[in-house]
Amino acid sequence: MTQYPSEDFPGFVIAGCFNRDTILPISGPPQIDVLGGNLAYAAVGLHLWGGTAGLLARVGQDFPEHWLARFKDRAFDLSGVNIVSEEMDIRRFMAHEDAKVTHHHNPVQHFADRKLAYPPSLIGFRGDKPSLNNRSDPEKQSIRFSDVPKAYLDASAVHICPVDYLTHMILPPIFRQGQASTITLASAPGYMDPSFWEEMPGLLSDITAFITPEEDLRNLFQGRRTNLWEMAEVLAGYGPEYVLIQTLDQGYFLMDAEQGKRWVVPNYPSKVVDPTGAKDAFAGAFLKGYREHYDPLEATIMGSITAALVSEGSGVFYALDVMPGLIEARKEALRELVHEVMI
Repeated sequence: MTQYPSEDFPGFVIAGCFNRDTILPISGPPQIDVLGGNLAYAAVGLHLWGGTAGLLARVGQDFPEHWLARFKDRAFDLSGVNIVSEEMDIRRFMAHEDAKVTHHHNPVQHFADRKLAYPPSLIGFRGDKPSLNNRSDPEKQSIRFSDVPKAYLDASAVHICPVDYLTHMILPPIFRQGQASTITLASAPGYMDPSFWEEMPGLLSDITAFITPEEDLRNLFQGRRTNLWEMAEVLAGYGPEYVLIQTLDQGYFLMDAEQGKRWVVPNYPSKVVDPTGAKDAFAGAFLKGYREHYDPLEATIMGSITAALVSEGSGVFYALDVMPGLIEARKEALRELVHEVMI
């Protein structure tokens, strides 16, 4: 594994998953067997605001090299992308009904409903419903201690995308032992379940910000809480300085536990074409914004702008074609719509 010199290190690391995506957008043509995965979108979210990073993931030997080259061309470091000596089925299917409803199963029916030919790349795809993570055995895309290049420990800021419970348990302590002073973690649905309730304090004790979709949070808190702010307060008590909830209808809830403040940052109003990767792009932008301004509210505003841009078209790199100055103009406009929730 190549180790690049520490003096060339970009300062950020993003860990997550690459995937081969087949997407039926809300509108527009289908995206068949294209580059995808939470790592790809989080990296673009960071890059939209001028950042690059070391990327950390596991892929099979059948993963297209030219997809990785597109990140290398944008100054991302790929020495943390571990190519294992086997094929890995990392296909994903998404049929977006609207901005809120996405189907991940039964692709044959969804292609038929839209009168589209079924793609050969999905032959044999099962699309099994997600199961709970294993507490002891890693999955194929789980990141191991041995996957982390030594040079990545020079990172000052790390974002960990949704992977699995074991990955989320091992990575924060590894980077804390290095130079990382900021670690953000996006929840994985495989452990956002009441059966993992006792594990949550240990999982969240060593991170700066915990980012979670509303549906995952409600699933975790079944029977314990119903108010989102109360849920955020419980999780903040386990250690994170900030808890961010990506809500279904109200934008982003930000709890600043250090300052005792709560904010609602709306979704930037735009036409949603393809919401694939929007939550991940939000997280990448949040990391860049927080390290640049050390202001979680500013970082959340940047994340909201980024998520909207990604949703306005299809493809991992779509948002990077934005006109110069547009993101700053949108940031100023969105800032006027933010409001503080008084406790």
